[in-house]
Amino acid sequence: MTEAAPTDEDAVSARERALPLNPPLRFGNGLESLFLVFGTTAIIAGGLVAAVTGPLQWERGSWVAAFLVLVGGVAQVALGAAQHALTPRHPSPATVVTELLAWNLGGAAVIVGTLVRMPLVVDAGGILLVVALVALLRAVRSGAARPRWALLTYRCLLVVLIVSIPIGLVLAHLRA
Repeated sequence: MTEAAPTDEDAVSARERALPLNPPLRFGNGLESLFLVFGTTAIIAGGLVAAVTGPLQWERGSWVAAFLVLVGGVAQVALGAAQHALTPRHPSPATVVTELLAWNLGGAAVIVGTLVRMPLVVDAGGILLVVALVALLRAVRSGAARPRWALLTYRCLLVVLIVSIPIGLVLAHLRA
């Protein structure tokens, strides 16, 4: 009796079992890849803002550059990649759109509100950022078949971010 030769499906299945996480930058659907697109765009925009801050003597330019790079860029790419890696099934398109819109509109509102010294606009942006973080948290809440430590670390980081936003909002009011 001879054994059947392994099929491509067997090889893929064995590879999937061997990898504990989805590849973080190989997003599952077209919408998930927008985390990478928007995040990279924010990083580039932050670099451009940093480049013109000195020559234009823009007082808040370095803050805007840092916010764009760290919140709009690095955090967005990392959150999208982590969500993809930690969810057994890709989030629905509605969830991903909610996350992306809330994160990007929230970040834009925080920047604009800070620049024009309107704390209520900053508050609205902060609320949108919390909405995005809660959506990201909910996307990994059930049926996660990933390493428990990675899931707990991700959830803890999201909770820290959710808790830190009101602190930033209070500071925005004190500085306005």
